[in-house]
Amino acid sequence: MTPRTKEQNEEIRLRRLAQIRKAAADVFLNKGSLLEIRDVAIEAGLGYGTVYHYYSNKGDLLHDLLWDALERVGGAPVAPHTSTSGEEPANRPLAFASAVDTRNLAVADFQSGSHETTASAELGPVAAASVRLLQLWAEDHALYLLYKLALEGFTSLPEARSTKLTAAFQDEVLAPFAALMDTEHAADEDATSGGNVAEQPYRLQRAEMLLAALVGCASLSMRREKLYEEARDIVRFLKL
Repeated sequence: MTPRTKEQNEEIRLRRLAQIRKAAADVFLNKGSLLEIRDVAIEAGLGYGTVYHYYSNKGDLLHDLLWDALERVGGAPVAPHTSTSGEEPANRPLAFASAVDTRNLAVADFQSGSHETTASAELGPVAAASVRLLQLWAEDHALYLLYKLALEGFTSLPEARSTKLTAAFQDEVLAPFAALMDTEHAADEDATSGGNVAEQPYRLQRAEMLLAALVGCASLSMRREKLYEEARDIVRFLKL
C-alpha cells in the first residue's frame, strides 16, 4: 500500500478537525457546558481516542470551534490563535463573509436559481441579511453558537480567551452589521452624523440588541429543526 503524501495527511487532518468541531457545536447546543469529549466522539461517530488526539479538553475544542466560525464569517483570519497542531487554521471563507452586503446575496440567489430571489429583493438590507443569517445558522450550528456565546460575553471561556474573541467579534461582525443598519436609515439622517465618534457605542449597541433578538427567536425554531423555513417569519415578527 502506497504511503499517504504529506498533502493527503493534511487534508485528512483538516477534514477530521471539521468533523469534530461540527459534532461539538451540535452537542454544545444540547448540553452546554456539560459537554464532554466523549459526547463529541459519539456525535461525530469517532473513537474517543481519535477525538482526544486532537483535543484533550473541551475548553480548547470550544475555543478553536469559535475562532473557526468567526474566520468563516469574516472570510479571513481575525486573530493569531493557534490550532492544536501548532499551525494557523486553514482559511475557509464562508459565503456570508460579507453577509451584510445584500447585493452579493442577491447575485448568489440569482446564480443558484433560488425561488426566493424575488421575495428577497422586496426586503430591506437589514431584513435580507437577517434572513440569510438565520438560514446559515440552520445549516451551520457552529455559526449560531458563535453569535449566541458572543452576545453572552463568551462566559464559557477563560477571560484571556474571551477578551480576544469579543474584540474580534466586534470588529468582524458587530461593526459591519451596525454599518448595514446605518445604511437603511441613511435617507432620514444627516450624512455627516454617521462618522460621529460619540455615536459609535450606541450604534454597536443597536446591532447587538438586534442580533440578540435573532438568536433568541432562532432558538425555538432550531430545536424544531425548522429554522431555515421559518427564517422569514422570524424577520417579519421582529418587523425588520
